[in-house]
Amino acid sequence: MQALTTRAKQVERKPLSFLESIYLWNIFKGMAITFKHMFKKQPTVQYPEVKREFSPVFRGLHVLNRDAEGRENCTACGLCAVACPAEAITMEAAERLEGEEKLYREEKYAAKYEINMLRCIFCGLCEEACPKDAIYLSETFAPASYARKGFIYGKQDLLIPNPVTHPVEYAAAKGNRSSN
Repeated sequence: MQALTTRAKQVERKPLSFLESIYLWNIFKGMAITFKHMFKKQPTVQYPEVKREFSPVFRGLHVLNRDAEGRENCTACGLCAVACPAEAITMEAAERLEGEEKLYREEKYAAKYEINMLRCIFCGLCEEACPKDAIYLSETFAPASYARKGFIYGKQDLLIPNPVTHPVEYAAAKGNRSSN
């Protein structure tokens, strides 16, 4: 039968020597590699006692940010929802009422903000699209759950603690982020 291309080469197999035929040499080579790795530093992290260091580009769970006075940064512009390729973000805007100046930074705010984590691909495009630095991906892993409903996070699940009333929780939720 004629070959379809000229790139194919015929392979010739030479006969094995005595050491190669009893595979003793290959066993010794494998044992030498194993012995060499026994004295290297272990990459395993002893999890409960030692926490793993995150990469600077790690993308974890979403967090809705607040400013230094505890007001929400989100203005419900919808750019994060438009930028999301998986269409995981839904929101509804509302107008700020009189007396709510301490709750919301702008006149418009997100009355409903939901992220379907089953659809989210943790790409970070929502974080890049936000002009107000209202959403970012934290250094927290997504928890496991048995129900689908547990993976749809509402606004109260995503909102960072208030820095005025809960400064310790705010600092822990903020992590190593330098921006507000």
